[in-house]
Amino acid sequence: MAKALKFGGTSMANADSIRKVRDIILADSDARYVVVSAPGKREPSDTKVTDMLIAFYGESNEERRRTRLSEIAARFDAIIDGLGLDLDLSAEYEDLISGEESGSYDYVVSRGEYLSAKILAKLLGYEFVDAAEIIRFGADGRLDDDFTQSLASDRLRVAMRAVIPGFYGLSAEGKVKTFSRGGSDVSGAIVAKAIGASVYENWTDVDGFMVCDPRKVKNPRIIEMLTYRELRELAYMGASVLHPEAVFPVNKSGIPINIRNTFNPTAKGTMIVCYEDLESGKYKRGEHVITGIAGKKDFVGIFIQKEMMNSEIGFCKTLLDVLCERNIRLEHMPTGIDTVTLIIDPAGVTDSVLEETIMDIRERCHPNTIEVHKGLSLIAVVGHGMMSTKGTASRVCGSLYNADVNIRMIDQGSSEMNIIIAVENEDYDKSIAALYNEFVK
Repeated sequence: MAKALKFGGTSMANADSIRKVRDIILADSDARYVVVSAPGKREPSDTKVTDMLIAFYGESNEERRRTRLSEIAARFDAIIDGLGLDLDLSAEYEDLISGEESGSYDYVVSRGEYLSAKILAKLLGYEFVDAAEIIRFGADGRLDDDFTQSLASDRLRVAMRAVIPGFYGLSAEGKVKTFSRGGSDVSGAIVAKAIGASVYENWTDVDGFMVCDPRKVKNPRIIEMLTYRELRELAYMGASVLHPEAVFPVNKSGIPINIRNTFNPTAKGTMIVCYEDLESGKYKRGEHVITGIAGKKDFVGIFIQKEMMNSEIGFCKTLLDVLCERNIRLEHMPTGIDTVTLIIDPAGVTDSVLEETIMDIRERCHPNTIEVHKGLSLIAVVGHGMMSTKGTASRVCGSLYNADVNIRMIDQGSSEMNIIIAVENEDYDKSIAALYNEFVK
């Protein structure tokens, strides 16, 4: 059965890495449909091609614009020359200056994937299928899943082997429209669903999904298998190996995702599967209490106390209305009899907006006390094993107590597969390490 493979920007960065991509594809007869990103960084100080295209689009001076275009062309020409290909992309480069959609931001920034796919298709001898042929967005700007799947299934059915650029499709008006950054992961998932793939292999530059951030714990264990639900929880808290929307097309179809390393192809990577398939015994994994640990910093806590709050109908609704009116995103809302805490994401929330929010809460809810605490970190401990294991919350709290960390909030999701804790920003790193040492090491 055919596979869908997606290769990220690091895999497509230069001729040497693309040769590794070619070898991986040609070694697997089932590797028939390939989605690619734009070339990424060749080394840490380098610039991704997508960022070069963004800078090109934003340049108003014609001479400097031409210079930026020459730099972009040089990146692709170096890849073509390094692969020894007979391929001339000069018309495509000029199209960025004078083409019909050259004034469109989405069109310009999508050309990195477009040209990358052109090169790999030529190298492999595969058919090039433009993403504009198979991916559609609705009038609301969101992916039109049903129309896309119909187009993609029909088009790829007649392409025995194909390379497809990731990251974009067509809008309802027939213009090129991109996903958010990292959206090539979504493109790969769309292709996997369209062809009924046996697996969606997502090739990147790491051996798999790690239990926690390697910047906080040295050489953390690779997760051999996790479920889509666990992935969503971890991704929501900042664990970023895969675009969070990439799970939806394949999850609905029960297609597993395999995170692999282009630069270490013998590593098995991480399998991401449906919980139902895991529960049914289709897949097996070790009996770990937790699967992963992830977190993010710089949240704001609004601590509210009001006597007899529990008997006041609509109290919490009024709080949520205040946040909604100011476009403030609520992350968590643990409550007590006379207390409620609002944990909010301060992104885009200025100090003046926060002050107005507090004043509005005072005027509309009449709390006895209200306190604002900035600099909170949220940490998620995630795993299906927590549902059937006693004492997990006790171990979470005990490990942090032993690390001299004060817990400001603790909340367990209704699915019983995640525990969220809030700690001070300065305790974030040692909290991650303490939890890893308690459950994994």
